[in-house]
Amino acid sequence: MRRNGILLAMFLAATAQAQPAPETQAEVARLLDYLQHSGCRFQRNGSWHDPTEARAHLERKYRYLLDKGMVDRTEDFIARAATESSISGRPYLVRCGDGEPVPSAQWLGAELRRLRSE
Repeated sequence: MRRNGILLAMFLAATAQAQPAPETQAEVARLLDYLQHSGCRFQRNGSWHDPTEARAHLERKYRYLLDKGMVDRTEDFIARAATESSISGRPYLVRCGDGEPVPSAQWLGAELRRLRSE
């Protein structure tokens, strides 16, 4: 029984370490909300997607990274989930209205700096 308790404690410790700080989780959630409500289009692998589809895609990638313990900071989320396709390596782009597309990492990074300055 003691061995099972030790294994459970090790599992719980590993699980707890896989989760980023609450501040990071809140920032990622706010970035995803910003994307969803921006009205901007999101390009991945050459196809444009509406904000709801883009959010769903990035949330899937975020959950995968969380399971692997690969997100400690919001910048990790942007770099590993929201910058480029994991399959093709092509950069993600964001286009708002008739504006020129910009790299999603630049777009999300600007919003993160704005959030942090509030």
